[in-house]
Amino acid sequence: MSFIDKAKDALDEAKDKLGDVVDKIGGDKVSDGIDKAADTADDKTGGKFSDQIDTGAEKAKDAVEGLDNN
Repeated sequence: MSFIDKAKDALDEAKDKLGDVVDKIGGDKVSDGIDKAADTADDKTGGKFSDQIDTGAEKAKDAVEGLDNN
């Protein structure tokens, strides 16, 4: 088994475990946590990086949504 195959297997396993966590606590709570973290980051940076923070938060929530649907 090559290094790439081992890495892919490890990523698949991590995705499965993360999906289980999202299922257990609920995607809505995770999304709320992402929003809270984004708001805190925005406050700490004085709004200087609002657009980037918002983009990152939306991508993170989209990823959580994908895990929640599996």
